[in-house]
Amino acid sequence: MLKHLRPAFVSMGLFTVLLGLAYPLAITGVAQAAFPQQANGSLVHDRHGQVVGSELIGQVFAKAEYLHGRPSAAGNGYDASASSGSNMGPLNDKLIEREKTDAAALRAEFHGAAIPADAVTTSGSGLDPDISPAYARLQAPRIAAARNAPRGEVLGMIEAAVKPPLLGFIGQPRVNVLDVNRALDARFPMVG
Repeated sequence: MLKHLRPAFVSMGLFTVLLGLAYPLAITGVAQAAFPQQANGSLVHDRHGQVVGSELIGQVFAKAEYLHGRPSAAGNGYDASASSGSNMGPLNDKLIEREKTDAAALRAEFHGAAIPADAVTTSGSGLDPDISPAYARLQAPRIAAARNAPRGEVLGMIEAAVKPPLLGFIGQPRVNVLDVNRALDARFPMVG
């Protein structure tokens, strides 16, 4: 029996070393050499070198002077360790009720304006750092008032931050919330 088990254990050991150690280390090395920013989480640093976020993971911005992101289904805010959708289908009563409540609150805040879908729906991962240009534009008056800034300048900053679809046709135009909020802090710093 040992004669028959020996090749199985040798194969298991060989493939464990090859596919469990060598291959991941090689891929990690290639990623670090070719794409170091992306391989290290696409981190965003402030002018002092401190990490302030990631280009790929949303954050909670609740203050009136900031652009707000879309809702997150990732548990506690945008907790990347809890990345997942809600797994609620479009006919789920809890999901429908949450979206109705969120939409009503936003309609009240924005004086009955049409609410873009991404303002009340979560992304598949629950961590989306981007919102639609329509949702970003909708928030401009609130941001301008909170920062005592000209509405046109805030809108101009949002327009300048709109990223087109990849290759011109993959995906939708989008606005990265962290990028705009950092630009707003640089252009119109809050006093106090």
